[in-house]
Amino acid sequence: MSASTRAITVVIADDHPLFREALQQLLESDPNVRVVGVAGNGRDAIRLVKALRPDILLLDLVMPDTPGLATLRELSTLRLPMRTLLLTADVGNNDVVDALQLGARGILMKHSATEMLFESIHAVMAGHYWVGRECVGELIESMCGSEFPRGAARHQATFGLTARQLDIVSAIVMGATNDDIAKQFSISPNTVKYHLTNMFDKLGVSNRIELACFAVQHRLAESVQL
Repeated sequence: MSASTRAITVVIADDHPLFREALQQLLESDPNVRVVGVAGNGRDAIRLVKALRPDILLLDLVMPDTPGLATLRELSTLRLPMRTLLLTADVGNNDVVDALQLGARGILMKHSATEMLFESIHAVMAGHYWVGRECVGELIESMCGSEFPRGAARHQATFGLTARQLDIVSAIVMGATNDDIAKQFSISPNTVKYHLTNMFDKLGVSNRIELACFAVQHRLAESVQL
């Protein structure tokens, strides 16, 4: 690590000591990453994050004494620049979608954490969302089954997207392909690609999965019916 490079600071919050220790040992094998705190429950995680202001929080979804979702909800009110990676054994849980809406930047499956750990951390540090390849399909299914807000249609903040682009976002959250979207809105596949490119630029995402995650987190999609 060069003198000008600052180590990425990490807090680990997981109630399983062996898993927590394994993650810490793996992270500390990289001189560019520094574990500054570990917690076995949500309450301690909140205390450590407030005190240490880490770059990354690795947060277990299921924990005693303030579970992961409640922890994330409280942290979301602090508006810290920290990025949270959710640790979970089951991406099909609706809590995963809620976590994205509360500001989680990615999902790390516990069974693949050792292989994907550094890649996921560097991805979210670069401003991207991290969704492991194995859980993409389940995540989209979970998104499709979730309730989006009704009433006054979309969230007030549209991030510069046009009405047509917001329609396309809703279709993508439902799992539609480019051809499906073209048929649904009577436009050409090339026009769909053009809109996607513009949306990626406007939202700072790099692919459809990141776009879907962003839409869920910021409630860009209308309530959808499968």
